[in-house]
Amino acid sequence: MGKTLRKNNQLTSLFDMEEGYSLTQAVAEADRCLLCHDAPCSAACPAETDPGKFIRKLRLRNLKGAVRTIKENNILGGICAVVCPAGRLCEEKCSSTEIDRPINIGKLQRFLVEYGWQIGFNPLLKKPANGAKVAVVGSGPAGLACAAALSKEGCEVTVFESARKPGGVLRYGVPSFRLDGDFTDREIKDVAALGVKIECGSPVKGRGAVENLLKKGFKAVFVGAGLPAPYKLNIPGINLKNVTTATDFLKAARAGNREKISRLVKNKNVAIIGGGSVAMDAAGTCKALKAAKVYCIALESMRELPAYKDDWLMAVDNGIIIKPQCRVREITGKGGAAAGVKGVETVWKKPGSCLPSNAKDVPGTEFSLAAGAVIIAIGSGPDRGLAEMMPKVKLTGRGLIQVDKKTLATSAKGIYAGGDAARGPALVVDSVADGKKAAGSIIGFLKGAK
Repeated sequence: MGKTLRKNNQLTSLFDMEEGYSLTQAVAEADRCLLCHDAPCSAACPAETDPGKFIRKLRLRNLKGAVRTIKENNILGGICAVVCPAGRLCEEKCSSTEIDRPINIGKLQRFLVEYGWQIGFNPLLKKPANGAKVAVVGSGPAGLACAAALSKEGCEVTVFESARKPGGVLRYGVPSFRLDGDFTDREIKDVAALGVKIECGSPVKGRGAVENLLKKGFKAVFVGAGLPAPYKLNIPGINLKNVTTATDFLKAARAGNREKISRLVKNKNVAIIGGGSVAMDAAGTCKALKAAKVYCIALESMRELPAYKDDWLMAVDNGIIIKPQCRVREITGKGGAAAGVKGVETVWKKPGSCLPSNAKDVPGTEFSLAAGAVIIAIGSGPDRGLAEMMPKVKLTGRGLIQVDKKTLATSAKGIYAGGDAARGPALVVDSVADGKKAAGSIIGFLKGAK
């Protein structure tokens, strides 16, 4: 599934994923497993994919059984295997860590999902139709997981997606070298095979649009709208040409505007403002598009970087320069376009609080960098029209959807929500967990449970 991406940990292609395990490699890795009775790796997976069980089955050469375990527990098991930071979740808890190195659970999980596709094995079963129609708003990981779980229970599920293709952040927010479109399409095909109807180019917007779905025959609605609105900085030069957000930049790179996006960064110095994994994704994309120099400028220290360690290590290995504990004060311009950034080094007023308001400039540490393109990667927020779309649903002070933590029910009867739109920025596997939890609550609601 894709050509080799990295040679000696260097990016060699923007559009090809790293190859997964072969059968021989997978079996050899599984044979290292200690077969823990109460596997700590399984307890560490938010989506309850149960790696302890599927690795045990793989080790006993029951490959179909291993595939079944993954796909029954996590409909997006392949995608989670590729994009989730296993080193901070299941692999961190692996008992083999005390003896040697942890089992490479992510690669084993990806191998098994791909193996199932290769042999045409689909272990998912669907219960008889129960006559209930449910709407899902958004086809990101939370929406897809919820839709699949509901469909398996016999519901007639329709997913409404505003974009041309389904996947949400999986398709438009993750670089192809981490997760390519073909892999995403194949996993979503497993959702559609359960009878889920995905209507792309069908935004749910306007006054009361979500609540109106309940008047159109849908018995319940799940909202997994994500965080599509990128945050911007209020600094001089923010409106100059060649200044963009990581959300827009990565989306353009994934949407096929490769020539246009290449012209933005090729042979130029690029300054990326932000130190999270999205900033590192944008930096890697810039390097693959032949940028001259790429800087990631972060308020946090190297120990505090919000990016996963594997992501920033990969960035450093590819020549990306990380400037920690720095604040950009201004984007300078020439001829109406970005020409550089000016900033200053910072320290925290109070240790442990990584907030812009807690950063204090250090006099005498001012710096300037030449940069023909600037990318803002400081996070994203909810759709600005969310309150209008569902006026009966309470939002938090941050504009997120307020839900009951146990059921993910909103303040409006029959409307549930999960994923980033409800919990804020989180992992794909957390969104999958939310989708599954909400589906269980919706089934209970449809059956009349309190």
